[in-house]
Amino acid sequence: MLKRLLVSAALIGAALAVPATAAPASAATQSPAGVTASCYQREGNHWNCVTPGAYCPKAAHNRNGFAKVTNRLYTCSQYSNGQWRWKRA
Repeated sequence: MLKRLLVSAALIGAALAVPATAAPASAATQSPAGVTASCYQREGNHWNCVTPGAYCPKAAHNRNGFAKVTNRLYTCSQYSNGQWRWKRA
């Protein structure tokens, strides 16, 4: 428990130690999250650029999508724990 607390404190301290000039305005366009947000979209009854294993939105439940890297087919399925995720079709 103490070890986990110390590791968390170290991570928070490292994040706070980053200077404000280290993150230029163009960093948002280069981040993977920025790429995913612009790529992940619905087209008719399927979704493009899904990330396998990731949570899927309510609008995608029981719908199909194509992976952004492999272009394989995935389905937004509900697991036994109630979570909806992209699962290989």
